[in-house]
Amino acid sequence: MHDIWMQIMAAWQAQSNLEIIAVMTAIMYLLLAIRESIWCWLFAFISTALYTYLFHSVALLSESLLNVYYLIMAVYGWYQWRHSNNQHDQRQITSWSLKKHLTLISLTGLTVPVLGYLTSQYGATMPYLDAFTTCFAVLATVMLAHKVLQHWHYWFVINSISVYIFFTKELYLTAMMFAVYLIMAIFGWLQWNKNYVQQRSMA
Repeated sequence: MHDIWMQIMAAWQAQSNLEIIAVMTAIMYLLLAIRESIWCWLFAFISTALYTYLFHSVALLSESLLNVYYLIMAVYGWYQWRHSNNQHDQRQITSWSLKKHLTLISLTGLTVPVLGYLTSQYGATMPYLDAFTTCFAVLATVMLAHKVLQHWHYWFVINSISVYIFFTKELYLTAMMFAVYLIMAIFGWLQWNKNYVQQRSMA
């Protein structure tokens, strides 16, 4: 445990200022998303722009490309939240049917072995777990942009696996960050579910 703690401290000291800003803005994004504040997308844009550069600078090309997607989705999410889906000024939380979720999970699941195999050909480690988190993160981000209540369930699974991946790779600081995301996803679900119930009672 002492060795792990020392590695965490060393990782923190080795962080660049850009990485620290990227982490802090990512946390702000989640906090504001929980509060349904449209400003979450601004912090998402800043964070993902920084991570796109940071991952590219250390040759993590797939992670860099994923953050380019997040960057585009930050703009798309802002647009979606800006335009109400009914007579209300603010876009309302929606809930998708179980059938729709199962269909999307099945379709997304089909892409996982394909991406896992492709990345394994380029020497990726843990390619299928990494592909799983990547593919479902794409889906969960679209759901967030459309304010789908159940997107928090997806992030709970994605973040749990991410903690395992980064801890296994001895990236303890990153694993801790995703553990924070995991806890925040729980609070996000509780807050959005409360808001969704109130919204339905006022309909």
